[in-house]
Amino acid sequence: MTDASVRYDVVNGIARIILDRPPVNALDLDMIRSVVAALETSAKDDAVRAVVLTSAVPNRFCAGLDLKILLGKSDEKVRGFLQQLYVRLHDGQYNLGKPSIAAVAGAARGGGMTLAISCDVIVAGAGATFGYPEIDVGVVPAIHFAHLPRIVGRHRAFELLFSGRSFGAEEAYRLGLVSKVVADADLAAEATALANTFAAKSPAVMRLGRAAFMRQNDLDYRRSIANAVEDFVNVTMTDAAQDGLRAFLARGLPRR
Repeated sequence: MTDASVRYDVVNGIARIILDRPPVNALDLDMIRSVVAALETSAKDDAVRAVVLTSAVPNRFCAGLDLKILLGKSDEKVRGFLQQLYVRLHDGQYNLGKPSIAAVAGAARGGGMTLAISCDVIVAGAGATFGYPEIDVGVVPAIHFAHLPRIVGRHRAFELLFSGRSFGAEEAYRLGLVSKVVADADLAAEATALANTFAAKSPAVMRLGRAAFMRQNDLDYRRSIANAVEDFVNVTMTDAAQDGLRAFLARGLPRR
């Protein structure tokens, strides 16, 4: 079901999907497929009552995409990856049938934000940091154009998405991006406690209620994801984006 970069276990009805690709949990195709497979496994397992997405890498939740998968690739290959990260991840969460919690410690960037925001709840350690640095590499955080303005408002979303700046857990909480901020040492326990709270509810009521919640809050989001795939691919295929990717991977500065 999963490769070495993603671990999966179930303890007392709580499934844990654990990102484990040092040094920064950069997402490649196998890794995102493994996350999706773990969600699908959880959905089918009646013994699982809640899911926690977390990281085994110290001070890193997920740094985003492994940019090598975008450099010099055809639009077909990039589109195929985005189908996994945007479309199948969304479908995996949408059809999960039980609550999912992202427990974010350390840095969440780009695709890491996509993983976290796909969950129903985000709990952050006090030292967690967030950001959308794609613009500085020469690409765009297209999927976040679809949902971030709905969460934080249009103008604040634009500033975050197009400045590329990072921000801390307390600001993320004030913006409504995370549900709770706790001491870093308490993060795992807090995520487990919240999962246990959800797990104590009627599974049938939770499944039906969550499905209703998803339908009410979808707001044509599924079609927006399809558009985001094309937007990301179109930008990534430009010479400026490819220059930026090469410069970043060479630890230089992207062309402005």
